[in-house]
Amino acid sequence: MSINEQVLCQFDLNMAITFLVLFRERNVTRTAACMSVRQPAVSGSLARLRSYFDDPLFIRTKSGMRPTQKAKLLALELSPAMNHIEAALIRNR
Repeated sequence: MSINEQVLCQFDLNMAITFLVLFRERNVTRTAACMSVRQPAVSGSLARLRSYFDDPLFIRTKSGMRPTQKAKLLALELSPAMNHIEAALIRNR
């Protein structure tokens, strides 16, 4: 199996975790609590994600953060990949 390390090295995979937790929680503060980090860390990751994907990804609303269409598509692709990584890590611990 081969990976393109050039693509992967340009992206911090921890941001994918932040993205998926934010997608699930729809709230920056709750996302920070779930990840045991401070809110500015989540906000910083969101800023980098927005820049990387050239999309706001989440729109702030009264009830939380609403994902954009691009965020919805990204979550559909990232979620299974991260589930596979998580399962491999658990199986081989």
